[in-house]
Amino acid sequence: APGPRFRVTLGDGTTVTADRLLITTGLIDELPDVPGVAERWGHEVLHCPYCHGWEVRDRAIGILSTGPMGVHQALMWRQWSQDVTLFLHTGTEPDEEEYEQLAARGVAVVDGRVAELLIRNDRLRGVVLEDGRVIDREAVVVAPRFTARSGLLADLGITPVDQEMGGHVIGSHITADPTGATEAPGVWVAGNVGVLTEQVIGSAAAGMRAGSMINADLTAEDLDTWLDGLVPAALESTGIPGAAISVVHDGEVLTARGYGHADTGADGGEPLPVDPERTLFRVGSVSKLFTATAVMRLVESGDIDLDADVHEYLDFTVPTSFDDDLTMRHLLTHTPGFEERIADLIAPEGSGVDLRAHLVEDPPEQVYRPGTVPAYSNYGAALAGYVVERVGGVPFEEYVRENILEPLGMDSSEFAQPLPEDLRDRMASGYASTTGPAGPFEIVTGPPAGSLTSSATDMTRFMLAHLGEAGDGPALLTPESLELMHAPGLDAASLGTLAEGPRMTLGFFEEDRNGRRVIGHGGDTTLFHSHLQLHPDSGTGVFVALNGGGRGDIDSLRLREAILHGFTDRYFPGDPGSPGVEATAAEHAALLEGVYENSRSMHSTFMSVVGVLGGQTRIVAREDGTILVTPGPETLEPTAYEEIEPGVWREVGGQRLLTVRVRDDRVEAIGYASAFALLPVSAARQASLALPLLVVSTVILLGASLARPAGALVRRRFSLPAPTRTARLPRALRTTGAVVALTALAGWALVLTRIMELEPVPSLLLRALVGAQWLGVLGLIPAALVLVGDIRHRAGPGRYVAGALVLLGFVGVAYFAAVFGLLSPDVTY
Repeated sequence: APGPRFRVTLGDGTTVTADRLLITTGLIDELPDVPGVAERWGHEVLHCPYCHGWEVRDRAIGILSTGPMGVHQALMWRQWSQDVTLFLHTGTEPDEEEYEQLAARGVAVVDGRVAELLIRNDRLRGVVLEDGRVIDREAVVVAPRFTARSGLLADLGITPVDQEMGGHVIGSHITADPTGATEAPGVWVAGNVGVLTEQVIGSAAAGMRAGSMINADLTAEDLDTWLDGLVPAALESTGIPGAAISVVHDGEVLTARGYGHADTGADGGEPLPVDPERTLFRVGSVSKLFTATAVMRLVESGDIDLDADVHEYLDFTVPTSFDDDLTMRHLLTHTPGFEERIADLIAPEGSGVDLRAHLVEDPPEQVYRPGTVPAYSNYGAALAGYVVERVGGVPFEEYVRENILEPLGMDSSEFAQPLPEDLRDRMASGYASTTGPAGPFEIVTGPPAGSLTSSATDMTRFMLAHLGEAGDGPALLTPESLELMHAPGLDAASLGTLAEGPRMTLGFFEEDRNGRRVIGHGGDTTLFHSHLQLHPDSGTGVFVALNGGGRGDIDSLRLREAILHGFTDRYFPGDPGSPGVEATAAEHAALLEGVYENSRSMHSTFMSVVGVLGGQTRIVAREDGTILVTPGPETLEPTAYEEIEPGVWREVGGQRLLTVRVRDDRVEAIGYASAFALLPVSAARQASLALPLLVVSTVILLGASLARPAGALVRRRFSLPAPTRTARLPRALRTTGAVVALTALAGWALVLTRIMELEPVPSLLLRALVGAQWLGVLGLIPAALVLVGDIRHRAGPGRYVAGALVLLGFVGVAYFAAVFGLLSPDVTY
């Protein structure tokens, strides 16, 4: 970090160093050179009718004119007393009109120079003129010249300039902008040194304002230094190509930084650095904040009711499984109850976008009662955007452009796909690997859920708007609407004890840290990764965007956490609270033991197999009353939690929370991270049973598949007799069934890999796999016939055991296929 910028030498010779200077040295009153004026200055010698008029009301007041403002002063002070005399002294003589004004107000005019003020017994008694006359006066008003006390600023190149009032110079001051910043970097002024006429209250306010701006300036400098130390090294270690970061605070942009490359040059071109203002990033699900804001504008106007059934606004029917209304509140809080859908989430570059078709064709099944289970839903967000389109009367992208982006001056942001011509060449390249070429422009088929493209500086305008800092433009939402949108959207009436932990607001995740309120939203496409956080109580916002995922699966997540958590810990430290461990911890820990799956999962299709293949979480109670969650739902590694309140568990040594909802002494759901929950898995679906069963069954069927050709080779080599003709067909069918079953399983493995990479898979192929899986199940029949035949013909114990194992192998594969939807005719995903 740079050293102190300033060294100040005090009167006693000591020195003080500082990074910033706030000058509050006030001004010097240059009084008229009349004996007695300086002695009684601040007593009976005054200058401001607003500051001192009340103290001398109804007394004999003299105005000592030393310039062109004498008549003005006399008429002003006449408001406080009927006995006012203007002493022309060295001032400008009134013209005819001014004499008439003075006469009309009863102000006497005395010509001649004043020699001194008459002072007796420590009080002003009158004004003595040079010709010897004495005019009794109890107060005298003067017009001093106010000169900024700025001599020490000369070494910094700061010189005072004249300040005028009513076209007349009243003194000199140091010029500064409205925040107090001078032309010299790092130097601020406040009070009368900057504004000669400022009073105590105004000076104090100016000091506070300048102090806050100095703090912001120091924070920005420290912030830049901190980011410059953190981000480039992190990009280098992870292989993430580039990053853009912007921070706002107290109505201002603190910083906007670009790191690394917007284009690495891997495609043969010249590497291009990230420019925080020019470079555009896909922000993924951060787009949902704009969708929610659009909804809230229509709520504010009375066109949308948060608690009305959304079918009132739709032109099609969303299939539901419960009698409860499906409301906009459910959509914004990720509690509409929909299972996850992956198909066509991101389409190839050049694909067309039809929001209605995306929603109508192959909607997800509603598997949870609305409002009861947090389950993040892209479909729900897209549906909310379609309601905006229907109610707003224009395409969703157009509504957001006209009502959010353009009013905020976000002229580098767009939901449209592809981007308009004037923005395309500013788009950062996205990278799926650290060494390969850039990926194509991703087409998000449900635009309200994630198609926004923006820059780091454009996102500062959105953050400031949500912090209530609209600047000179129109407010995005009223303060009441912002408060409603930033507050939790559901309570214990629907969520039960899950409401004791982080919840969704009407669009934002609650991401509190260090005991401070934080709301935000992350976003991921296959190539881009982003996150936006707001600290509403501190007027602060942070935005991070990356154009690659790095070498590791969670590198982009870890980097975003390092920036966001590091920022909060550095600038908003605090204690999250230590309420202590509950006495019921051991009992409740035992209750939590078991296997769970994420609520954001597939239930009704073959994709339900994803859970058993790596999507399950195991909770183990430990002797000390804590629980070990493997993997931790947010850390993705084994994480210990301790119970700090009944049903509320906090990460040991961390701040992440789990909340538990129990019904009839059984865990119903474990909430975490606002929009997610862990749900108990039945014994039949647990990986500890299903995967070993699948592996053993696969090995058996593989052996059965190889046994027939191997047996034929052995018989030929040793001239052994062939099986009887009656046994030959069932054995052939059994072998065929085993081969088909294994082929189907291999096909599913390849298909699942492509689907999880968001690659499209033809439905015809999926139907072929379902058919093959059924043929594999039918292999049970010849397997049973072979075993029965062997027993009838007393083929011996070896044959009995082999036949039984093969039969069990078919049963195991059939069990797995039936439980995890591999036999379902529904091949949607």
